[in-house]
Amino acid sequence: MATMIVRHRVANFEAWKKVFDSMHDVRIKEYNWLGTEVLRDENDPNYVTVIDRVKDVASAKRYGGSQALHDAMQKAGVISAPDVTFMNEVEAA
Repeated sequence: MATMIVRHRVANFEAWKKVFDSMHDVRIKEYNWLGTEVLRDENDPNYVTVIDRVKDVASAKRYGGSQALHDAMQKAGVISAPDVTFMNEVEAA
């Protein structure tokens, strides 16, 4: 399993969340998504962290580079460049 962590600022969290939620089926059906967690900064509710669990990093990178995601981010009011980190799970001993 892999994880994609995305941090960015949005103009309005509630508006962003509606667009984010509308992409659920796309993430599941086209990009091997397993689950998502959305976090808001305690001091700035429009600074969002999204933790995505995916089957593999390649799927996460395909989604991250997709036109569908870029269009959704623009529609959702993302106002800062996303900070994106890709990570692979390491099994505990």
